[in-house]
Amino acid sequence: MYNSRLPLTKKLISKKIINYITKAAEGKATLVAFPEFMMFYTNSSQTSNQLANLAETIQGNFVSTIGNTAKENHIQVVGSFYEKSPKKNRVYDTSFVIDKSGKVISTYRKIHLYDALGFKESNKMVKGSKIAKPVKTSLGKIGMMICYDLRFPEMSRSLAVAGSEILIAPSAWVKGNLKEEHWITINKTRAIENGCYVIAPDQVGNIYCGRSIVVDPYGRILLDMKKKQGIGYVNIDLENIKKIRKVLPLLKNRRTDIYATLKA
Repeated sequence: MYNSRLPLTKKLISKKIINYITKAAEGKATLVAFPEFMMFYTNSSQTSNQLANLAETIQGNFVSTIGNTAKENHIQVVGSFYEKSPKKNRVYDTSFVIDKSGKVISTYRKIHLYDALGFKESNKMVKGSKIAKPVKTSLGKIGMMICYDLRFPEMSRSLAVAGSEILIAPSAWVKGNLKEEHWITINKTRAIENGCYVIAPDQVGNIYCGRSIVVDPYGRILLDMKKKQGIGYVNIDLENIKKIRKVLPLLKNRRTDIYATLKA
């Protein structure tokens, strides 16, 4: 997992991304996950028009370069980018999964925009309209989320019920009062309640708190990168998921026949 400190330009960021993908492959990783906003940082002085002009399509140079690097190194990559949208001066915050052949096998457009705690992502972004189906990788079935999505348990539960064994949430978690506590608690909770691994690479530096994290299905923190920039390695064990879901069968014990009977 890559813990990022944001460079200032797409050119610099692309070079750093390529280096980390290559280094992860040399370290025998089968998948490398990057944080949200890996493409570049949009600060408060950058207008929505400027951001929209820098955004690309999924076939654009940014994702294509990462795909080519993934193919060259025979490694899977999870990342995100600013995607052009039909709405004027607005972009999608989009994540992607690239397989070892360099092919994009899944994309997800962030459905929960961070309009909270003094921020308003909707000033520059537009919401996605659907949750992406879990995608099969060599690690297991991956369900995609992005940052603020973690605060909405309905989404992670939907992904788990649909077959996700691993939730990956590229993030750029903003610093603030109790924000790191929220970050740790929410990631652990999403893992425990769904009996799955949670992989949440987070931006470090600038306005972000860092602390890229991996949590196992029982809530154990397997990796916490603190303020460190670089790569952390974690082993994912699908048998562990089966074992924990058997002894703590939260998905099986749900009472979906009753929940809908409660009316406001």
